Amino acid sequence: MRVTKSFALASAGLLLATSLAFAQSTEIRVGAPLEPPALDPTAGAAEAIDVVVYQNVFEGLTRIDQTGAVQPGLASAWTISDDGLTYTFTLNDGVTFHDGTTFDAEDVKFTFERILAEDSVNAQKALYEAISTVTVVDPLTVEFTLSRPDGLFLFNIGRGDAVIVAPESAANNATDPIGTGPFAFVQWDRGSRVILEQYGPYWGEKPALTKATYVFIGDTATMTNALLAGDVDGTYNFAAEALPVFDGNPQFKVLVGSTEGETILSTNNAKSPFDKLEVRQAMAHAINRQEIIDGATYGYGVPIGSHFAPHHPYYVDLTNTYPYDLDKARELLAEAGYPDGFSATLKLPPVNYARVSGQIIASEFAKVGIKLELINMEWAQWLEDVFANKDFDLTIISHVEPFDIGIYANPDYYFGYNNPEVQALNETLNATTDEAKRTELAQQMQTIIAQDAVNGFLFELPQTGVWNAKLEGMWQNAPVEGVVLRDVRWVE
Repeated sequence: MRVTKSFALASAGLLLATSLAFAQSTEIRVGAPLEPPALDPTAGAAEAIDVVVYQNVFEGLTRIDQTGAVQPGLASAWTISDDGLTYTFTLNDGVTFHDGTTFDAEDVKFTFERILAEDSVNAQKALYEAISTVTVVDPLTVEFTLSRPDGLFLFNIGRGDAVIVAPESAANNATDPIGTGPFAFVQWDRGSRVILEQYGPYWGEKPALTKATYVFIGDTATMTNALLAGDVDGTYNFAAEALPVFDGNPQFKVLVGSTEGETILSTNNAKSPFDKLEVRQAMAHAINRQEIIDGATYGYGVPIGSHFAPHHPYYVDLTNTYPYDLDKARELLAEAGYPDGFSATLKLPPVNYARVSGQIIASEFAKVGIKLELINMEWAQWLEDVFANKDFDLTIISHVEPFDIGIYANPDYYFGYNNPEVQALNETLNATTDEAKRTELAQQMQTIIAQDAVNGFLFELPQTGVWNAKLEGMWQNAPVEGVVLRDVRWVE
């Protein structure tokens, strides 16, 4: 009802929106639902930071494209030693930071020593701990020596956590970010917007856009009105329930893709009765994924059967491992010693997909005798009770880190899964650089995790973007955090 009202109130602004698009044909205003707490992606975990600065203001040695593949970045090329322990990077010449200082191998060395320092606040420091030394060979050549092979090394140095910063400006990047990217930071009006402008001396191909403004709008109805009125030109993560306003409207294009957010019914595998495989299998058979996807994502989520993103080349479809079958669920519960079911708690963080999914799952589980008490929690409480203290039976959460299947090899992780076979496979995967072998290992891990019904695998959190129809070059999928602007342009 609210969406329909918003459409009616703002439809008169469509002509204005169109005229503004042509008047500002090299500028864009992006509606962002969250304001970043700071603007240094190497010193903060918030996705909202990368949304503004990743590949726009800051760049890494490599960069991740919208398929999730690794591409050259500040490094034009690299070689890997036969033992997988030495990476030698050739850097692009003529690169400068936005304050005019020169980029060279010393900046690379500084960046990674800062990431690995004892007092580092880098959110993903653990991803880079295999780095033993960073050696400056000459100004345009840098060598990394690893303590062990790392099959994800090139991917991880392309993430926002590993963008290259300069010693002259790193300390102030939280509020005055200075990188090497195609856009330079101009101003941050707290609570309102961040403005970026094209960096004239940019070393690479110049973007079509000359200015980008990120406008912070946290309310769905307000974002809807802003889009319809032309106050913003698009948004990358729009509420699925409001998409019907824009579907079929020729003034807009709706881009529906996937993210790295595996949405799961996280299960405390170390706690009775969930330590019994038959109980977890019974729950898997009692889950009607499509019903959950329709209710929680308005049909836009992609079903998953294990912990892996469907857009990734290593993905294998395991959604039929435990098909929806209430009779089989009851049979397995009886085998586990629970012919009449059991009671449990389902702790839910304050996000709509979790709260709605929880209600649907409670209804589904009741059909086989599993009675769930729904407990709504705020984030701070959820992080302390569930994630840190493991004080939970079941919860629902999207795990949004790229390629995070390795969490299943950590028996101390909050869902308490301990399988030596998975741990051994993960260790081999981490040490493997051959893509065919990595695919095989990743698919073996996915299969075991699915068969063990470690968690209830529900859906991949969708990315639902709404953009002015005259824009092109936006990413449909989100293999990493960020709204990358380098290919975005207005077209006739």
